[in-house]
Amino acid sequence: MRKLCIFTAFALFATPSLADGLYDRCINQSNTTNADYATCGAQWLQRADNKLNEVWKKVYRQTDGATKSDLLNEQRSWNKFKEDSCKFYANGDWGREGQAINFPACRAAIIEARIKALQDYGKFFQGQ
Repeated sequence: MRKLCIFTAFALFATPSLADGLYDRCINQSNTTNADYATCGAQWLQRADNKLNEVWKKVYRQTDGATKSDLLNEQRSWNKFKEDSCKFYANGDWGREGQAINFPACRAAIIEARIKALQDYGKFFQGQ
């Protein structure tokens, strides 16, 4: 239990630095319930997924030939990883806070890292 409290406290302080402004505003305007936090987190993840899809389409259009095929295979593998990521927070072992706060923060960090990687690919492809 002590580990959970320490981790939850860390996540509460760490989450805003990872979150977007809309998430922060949502949290600040919420009734401070886990249900509200979960709603804010779900909205954050939807925004992150939308951004990922936007960047993916732009970068994918820049490629052709074997690069296009390899990039598509990589993205399919990454999508599987993303869908499997951070589930340990959502399984109930970490309590409702794990589900409502830690899971979205973890998953968003995974998505945001992929967005950055794709943007870096796009810069490389533009120089070709």
